[in-house]
Amino acid sequence: MTAAVLLERHGSVAKITLNRPDKLNAFTTELHAGLRDALTELECAADVACLLITGAGRAFCAGQDLNERVRPQGQPPVDLGETLARDMNPLMSRLRAFPAPVVAVVNGVAAGAGASLALAADMVLACRSAKFSFGFCRIGLIPDGGASWALPRLVGPARAIGLALTGEAVSAQQAADWGLIWKCLEDEELAAEATRLASFFATQSRPALAAAKQLLAASWNNGAQAQFELERTFQQRLGAGADYAEGVVAFIEKRTPLYGKATS
Repeated sequence: MTAAVLLERHGSVAKITLNRPDKLNAFTTELHAGLRDALTELECAADVACLLITGAGRAFCAGQDLNERVRPQGQPPVDLGETLARDMNPLMSRLRAFPAPVVAVVNGVAAGAGASLALAADMVLACRSAKFSFGFCRIGLIPDGGASWALPRLVGPARAIGLALTGEAVSAQQAADWGLIWKCLEDEELAAEATRLASFFATQSRPALAAAKQLLAASWNNGAQAQFELERTFQQRLGAGADYAEGVVAFIEKRTPLYGKATS
């Protein structure tokens, strides 16, 4: 594991910290390698109930470190399509496919690919001083890392095109009001809320949470009937499992369910 990425485990809760605070945690080849290693380790673990992603220092992630994009005069430019195919797109796909809830804990600026990274999480918590910016247009590019897919679905076409064409920053409160993120919190409350949410997920049925993620992801491409059928398939499987049986008994007995760790 590279020093650019820190991976911690606290019981069933995993935490990835982007660790380039002096560069506002901007993406580099090294940081991508660290994220790949961290996700590979976590994907092999059967006991992860929640994954938190945050940044060290005063930023979440300021996007791509453009120092890696500078080439000596006379050299061809970096092939951005190749770097997306090699680094960014697989990262975002793996985060979206991660079976446990992924929570982005945005502790400062989330710009460019850093904002895309936040939106790849299932839920986004942000401190009030944080800002989100999709300012790709300001360096002659378009939103990537899945942002062009996520933005219109989260905030609607009018706001999505405005964010893409102007690159204007959005405050955490405005992002919450628009539905771009889950919650805006006071700066001093962010860490505690992230811990509370992760602890909550650690007590829930992991098969049910994983199925809910898959179900909602599929809904973007399914018609109503296809979604009805997928709901039936998931509910049939979950209804035959140990977690559902425990949940029902716990409800009747008016106690907290004690869900198992294995897939039910």
